Amino acid sequence: MDTLESLSLKQIQYFAAVAEYGSFRQAAFRLNITQPTLSNQVAAMEKTLKIQLFERSRKGITTTPQGRELLLSARRILEEAQGFTTQAALLSGGGMGTYRLGVTPTLGPYLLPHILSPIHDRYHELKLYVREDAPSDLETGLINGQHDLILSTLPIMSNELVVAPLFREPLKLAIARDHRLGTKKRINRMDLLGEPVLTISEHHLFHKQITDLCERVGAVVRRDYEGTSLDTLRQMVVMGMGIAFLPALYAKSEIRSTQELRVTDVEGINVVRNHALVWRNTSPVRNFYRELADQIQAIVNESLSDTVLPASRSRRIERD
Repeated sequence: MDTLESLSLKQIQYFAAVAEYGSFRQAAFRLNITQPTLSNQVAAMEKTLKIQLFERSRKGITTTPQGRELLLSARRILEEAQGFTTQAALLSGGGMGTYRLGVTPTLGPYLLPHILSPIHDRYHELKLYVREDAPSDLETGLINGQHDLILSTLPIMSNELVVAPLFREPLKLAIARDHRLGTKKRINRMDLLGEPVLTISEHHLFHKQITDLCERVGAVVRRDYEGTSLDTLRQMVVMGMGIAFLPALYAKSEIRSTQELRVTDVEGINVVRNHALVWRNTSPVRNFYRELADQIQAIVNESLSDTVLPASRSRRIERD
């Protein structure tokens, strides 16, 4: 009992932050406290628990095996505490706190500008700390407690997560104006036979989707020139290095001039990306997350109906 009384929730938060960032300096910066304060609190926690949580060396710090065992429990405690305060805020109509939202770099920058303002209008005190990562890393980070919820592309494989599909995003063909297909009135899948297709690096789910599409239509993926982002992909298309399929939200947001680039559909090809809001099925505020998913879906259906498609009911996968 004495140990519980002398251990604070803030110390647990500090411990989890150092473990997440792998650095006292970085964790202190994120927590907006001084590094000596953080070090002293973690040392006090280690003394209270009689366990060394971190191994310190000249190369940096690593979490000890005992620390890793406690880290999962620490994250659950912090999540329950946040759930407690959020539920109280919802009941009182007050503030809602800060949530860590993970997003994919091929979706977040082109979706968030459309949804954040309406969400803020509805939930005035809700704050979202946004971090970008590849879908597979987002899923892992969500399971490990590095994110509270994620905006990601399906599929999501873990049974520990609740998936609320939001919408379907078509892929558009981007070709240079001086390409042989640049002035063709209608482009069909046969026109893509043997065409070099550019895509981004293979650690993105988007890469696999484009590779599968190329195999179906007989196009050739240019593996020697993979873009690091959708922007670099677009620039390579403009320079005549190949054609590319780009997400519709990206095209709507970033391609405003049609002088150099033509963005169009391909007859006979109907490829979409399925996007969802995802959270842990153990989250104490999962009811709020479901409400948030419904709000995002309503905003998208109202303001982006000319760009994306409603979520397919047959793909609605919600596990509690």
